[in-house]
Amino acid sequence: MILIKYRFQISIFATVNIYNNILFSIKKEEKLLAVLIDPEKVAIKKLPNFFAKVHQSIATHIFVGGSTDADKQTDTVVLAIKKLTHLPVVLFPGNVSQITKNADGILFLSLLSGRNPEYLIEQQIKSIPLLKETELEIIPTGYILVDGGKETTTQKVSNTKPIAQKNINLIKNTALAGAFSGKKLIYLEAGSGAKLPVESTIINLVKSNLSIPLIVGGGIRTKKQLDNAFSSGADLVVIGTAFENDEAFFEDLKK
Repeated sequence: MILIKYRFQISIFATVNIYNNILFSIKKEEKLLAVLIDPEKVAIKKLPNFFAKVHQSIATHIFVGGSTDADKQTDTVVLAIKKLTHLPVVLFPGNVSQITKNADGILFLSLLSGRNPEYLIEQQIKSIPLLKETELEIIPTGYILVDGGKETTTQKVSNTKPIAQKNINLIKNTALAGAFSGKKLIYLEAGSGAKLPVESTIINLVKSNLSIPLIVGGGIRTKKQLDNAFSSGADLVVIGTAFENDEAFFEDLKK
């Protein structure tokens, strides 16, 4: 049996350097869990009750973002969250419009699995004037969309295709290309609401070839799937849809 050590809590000083805290956790063989909150899907009035459950769970980070934010709710949601939690609040933006100075950090994403320049570099260039006016911790992240068994909003918005999970060497090489290009994180994503999570063989192969932290998300709906992602090599797992659909899932993830 593989013993998985969870990092139950990050101190209020974690926001001083989110990335270094991730590295510190890896060194201590602790696993991290991010709760992903989509500004388009969350109800502000329900956040206090939601975070009461978050704080009883093994969650260590809060990610905020989605493929779209038509009503421009990101800043409002982040401000509400910051009043309710000591956990680091990290932006996971679908585009430049989802940047707010009120978070603690931002995953500076490049969609490496696609070939659309808008999400490889152009959105990043557009974000610079905004980011220069913030104190956000900026974490360069290689974002790799893998096929989770259904068409995702990310696919539609970015006009890119995910990499088939059977194409394991392409996924590995894409991750390494990101690492060799200077990314500080690699994020393997099956997509919001994916039918299938990223396979353990993929996680294991990618992690065994990386020297930087690995994030895995999409399609994880059970404690068993979460443990499988961790035991396969994920340093940080992101769960969003499972909590959106059933907050009772937090019961399985209590400290």
